[in-house]
Amino acid sequence: MTGPLAGYRIIDLTSNVTGPLATMILGDQGADVIKVERPGQGDHVRATGSQEKGLSAPFLNNNRNKRSIAIDLKTERGREVVLKLAKSADVFVQNFRPGVADRIGVSEGDLRGVNPNIIYVSISGFGEKGPYAQRPAYDPIIQALSGLATVQGGSDNERPRLVRTILPDKLTAFTAAQAITAALLARVKTGQGQHVRLSMLDTLISFMWASDMSAYTFLEEDGKPERAASRIDLIYDTADGYISVAVNTDREWKALTKVLDRPEWTKDDRFLTPALRAENIDKRLQLIQEVLVTRSTEEWVTRMAVEKVPCAPVLTRSTMLDHEQVTASGIIREYEHHKVGKIRQARSASRFSKTRPEFRFGAPMLGEHTQEILEESGVDKDDILELVVSKTVVC
Repeated sequence: MTGPLAGYRIIDLTSNVTGPLATMILGDQGADVIKVERPGQGDHVRATGSQEKGLSAPFLNNNRNKRSIAIDLKTERGREVVLKLAKSADVFVQNFRPGVADRIGVSEGDLRGVNPNIIYVSISGFGEKGPYAQRPAYDPIIQALSGLATVQGGSDNERPRLVRTILPDKLTAFTAAQAITAALLARVKTGQGQHVRLSMLDTLISFMWASDMSAYTFLEEDGKPERAASRIDLIYDTADGYISVAVNTDREWKALTKVLDRPEWTKDDRFLTPALRAENIDKRLQLIQEVLVTRSTEEWVTRMAVEKVPCAPVLTRSTMLDHEQVTASGIIREYEHHKVGKIRQARSASRFSKTRPEFRFGAPMLGEHTQEILEESGVDKDDILELVVSKTVVC
């Protein structure tokens, strides 16, 4: 047995990042993920980003541990092939716009007709109802509509800013992977499959509520404009670069004043308690910055480590790869991809002591496993040939 989800089969009709990343997480954990793609083009992410021997980096990084079958879903025969695959599957995942799955014949009802206990998963941008339900959804649109852009801007009254990574896409992927695993566990207990629905908008608003919606939790406070705790990021200039320092407790604050050689700050009326330090945060951070700029990042990190002050150097993506903590943890791995050669990727973030996830194979070429998957599903060679000749599938 390899990975905690070994033995489960997932039919993946998703594209872009959200769905593919979700199913890759499950594939990393041992599930047999069959990626269904359109002949000729496939997942459009195949054509984005840097390329090597017909595969793009974004596609490689969201589709390892999957097999690819190319099927024309616009044909009746293609739809029949998908339903045949679904008969032996545990999970079916799609991220079509609401209504599309019904129109092409792969709705929940269609799937339950061949596999009553399948887990059917629908991932959308905005959900199934409302004025935005049929609109195209991209990451910056979700950041804007959720309010995240104003959180990133620092205040409801300041110019909004986007988080400079596709946070809604990736966060929804991790949420979907967790939800699918929960649905599988529920099926073990009840014997019944179910429909799991989630949207990027739902996911992001839920995510924000944990830390960014305090003023809207108590109904009596509704309408108060929100502002960040400080307009100043917890990124400080040093003599040769940048450092992040974050202190919350009294012990950490006293330790920081010791490192900075500013013992008088512990008796300053503005900084006596966590509440006062939060109230006077802009002045506090300004004073810290005036000291940190006098020494190098490495020197400050070393001194703060002795006193257990939470801190870290601000790394670029390239310097992160070789940082001592990253290498000690073994987070970045090199793999041999069967088509493009050596590639570098982050390992599966979850580590299991008994059922260890592993890199079984790299992201597939378009339709690379079509014949193999059809044969496993009981399609005889003559029928496979007919499907190929009719261009219903591509091998």
